[in-house]
Amino acid sequence: MKSKMSRAAVAVSVVATLGLTAACGGGENTDAEKKPSAGSSAPAEKPKEPAGQGALTEAQLQKAALTKGDVKGYTIADMPAEEMPAETVPAQPAACQPIANMFFFTSDPQAKARAGRTVTPKDELSGSVISLALAAHEQSDAEKVMADLRKATENCTKYEHVGNKYSGVEALPAPEQGDEAVSYKLKGDIEGAKIPMSFTVVRSGSTLIGFYSMNMLDADKAKVPAEVLEAQVAKLEKAAG
Repeated sequence: MKSKMSRAAVAVSVVATLGLTAACGGGENTDAEKKPSAGSSAPAEKPKEPAGQGALTEAQLQKAALTKGDVKGYTIADMPAEEMPAETVPAQPAACQPIANMFFFTSDPQAKARAGRTVTPKDELSGSVISLALAAHEQSDAEKVMADLRKATENCTKYEHVGNKYSGVEALPAPEQGDEAVSYKLKGDIEGAKIPMSFTVVRSGSTLIGFYSMNMLDADKAKVPAEVLEAQVAKLEKAAG
């Protein structure tokens, strides 16, 4: 049971990153092209559109992630690296890929940096397993990941991923946190165990925070605790500000 819960607790969040490259081009200009003629003025430069917030560094993510003592009633620890694989694994059908990615805190495009935490209630009878991860992106990529995830919650009902089956995908009301948020629930059939799970992904600027919660005892308690979500968003926004 412990190993099943550990694998199932490899959670969501979402994010990704495309390296943006600045393109510059054009041939050489002649002197006549370089210098305006007498009595004329050089054409005004077009104002540059804002590029949005750049990606945070791994050090900034680690500083912004919850740690021991940040949320009363919970034990918080670093997530083992093996529970946050770097590569995505294809899901069937493809419409469910963004949701499948969130289970392992991966995405396409990939995040530039991530920081993961396991969050365990000190009440040993709660039956809950909670994970979260912060993922650094360029802002345009973070917005795309959110849009893809939102679309997936509308078009995906069940899927298969890394040998496990998931069903009952359903969008949930998203919390009013960050710049935007997506929430959904599903049920996983993992090694024969039926496990209710819920996910919330929040975008704050260029950073995504993925939250995942499961409960082996009570499906109604398979929710991301509001106190954990609010504390993590607040800490990120303070660190990024």
